[in-house]
Amino acid sequence: MLAFLSAPLFGLLTGGDWNPADLSGADLWAIVTSLAGGAVAVTMIALIGTPLAFYLARTPGRISTIAEALVLIPMLMPTLALGILLATVFGPAAPAGEFFARIGLVLTNSPAAFVLAALYSALPTYVLTARSAFVEVPTEYERVARTLGDTQLRVFFRVTLPLAQRGLAAALALCWVRALGEFGVVLIIAYFPAGMPVQLWTDVQDLGIQAVFPLVATFLLATLPAPLWLGLRARRRPA
Repeated sequence: MLAFLSAPLFGLLTGGDWNPADLSGADLWAIVTSLAGGAVAVTMIALIGTPLAFYLARTPGRISTIAEALVLIPMLMPTLALGILLATVFGPAAPAGEFFARIGLVLTNSPAAFVLAALYSALPTYVLTARSAFVEVPTEYERVARTLGDTQLRVFFRVTLPLAQRGLAAALALCWVRALGEFGVVLIIAYFPAGMPVQLWTDVQDLGIQAVFPLVATFLLATLPAPLWLGLRARRRPA
């Protein structure tokens, strides 16, 4: 099984030309699009997803169950289907798309559309992983802080967040991978400007697999190190 799982690494080491000088202008633009759009999306996800994850972790009941189901639905949808459905909502002929276009945000084939695709792709992953991190924080510490006079907001920032920081870091790392690696949704609503996944697909069609390894290497360097390090770090037992 380990040999089977190691097969991609063998392909990585024995593949085509890795010369960074072979990156084309389109490849470089795709790298910039993915890194910039991914950074904006992950920042927005952290800001809006963290309170939702905390709510799901601390508020049992029917409403939170419905909220969690709504978070799960985009994750469970086939990505091409999700992209098509988003196009019907945010496309130029849709009411929401027309509204955002009037205020200067075109949500198809634009940098804003890339961020939108990354949001829908990565937000559920972050929320569910962050929720698990908050669940692991003992509520007794929060109650003690409240009895000492701290407000709920102060307890969240001074007690809950520090205790959940390792799990939240892992959630952000996974979110980053999902935001940069999404292909199906991006293919439908944000084909231009092409990010790294779409550019890789285009290059494979035009040039073949052996010619795309410089962009593959950049893609892997942008996505693999943080989640791999955090995953290995999480295995360490506390002293």
